[in-house]
Amino acid sequence: MTSSTSSDGGHGPVAHDRPVTAPFPARAGDVPLLGPDDPPPYTVVNPQATGPLLIVCDHASRALPRALGSLGLPEEELERHIAYDIGAAALSHRLAARFAATAVLSGYSRLLIDPNRNLDDPTAIPVISDGVVIPGNRALDAHAQAQRVDAVFRPYQEAVGQQVARIRASGQVPILLSVHSFTPTMRGVARPWHIGVLWDRDPRLPVPLLAALRADGRWCVGDNEPYSGRDTTGGTVETHATPAGYPNVLLEVRQDLITDDGGVDLWAQVLGDALAPLLSAADLTIIRHYPRV
Repeated sequence: MTSSTSSDGGHGPVAHDRPVTAPFPARAGDVPLLGPDDPPPYTVVNPQATGPLLIVCDHASRALPRALGSLGLPEEELERHIAYDIGAAALSHRLAARFAATAVLSGYSRLLIDPNRNLDDPTAIPVISDGVVIPGNRALDAHAQAQRVDAVFRPYQEAVGQQVARIRASGQVPILLSVHSFTPTMRGVARPWHIGVLWDRDPRLPVPLLAALRADGRWCVGDNEPYSGRDTTGGTVETHATPAGYPNVLLEVRQDLITDDGGVDLWAQVLGDALAPLLSAADLTIIRHYPRV
């Protein structure tokens, strides 16, 4: 594993190819996708926090714009993992409180548009998810797709970028903690892990976190399970942390463990206790790039 240290030379968001700061101009006479009764595209918790930790929750909400109804899905499908990461929002709030950290949470369902994808990824606006066809996402024209990008995708990513820039402007190196959850069974296959730690090349936070969680002795801990963080592109971490050399880690907690307040409280404590002694490590205060080779 190779690494190098460098300075970003400024306080602005990282430059990258993913278009998150230049919305398309609205068409004359367009009816906005989001109305006055719809929730905002993101929520910022503790926006004036003074520490370097930034928590992001890409799949925090199952909300859909009133104008699009249920995308043609019955209510029971919107309660499943295909619509959002069950328990992830509550866990993000608890961790933000534990560390007095800023958190940015998405405001809409991943079925509308997934903020943790490249815009050219065919799953960014999924037509099918875990075997369920999404009627409202079939045969969308370019304008309908652009509405979702402008109303939901870009504002969330810009909000993350603004918080990253604020932390840099304070003279600190941001530490990104991405909070997700995963379904216990996928396509009929049971997943044994209680928690997965996803990472690419930067070992500074994930490797000691894996060790701390395993040392607890109670949990089945996945190293890049049930998904891999290696060589991924277009996600929030890959947009705002990896190219800038900021330390980062993505957590996947099994959803059946955080479906109620008791489970969320337990996992906020488990993760908080594991993370607390790690976040002050000296190597997390350094901008360091780990190139993909």
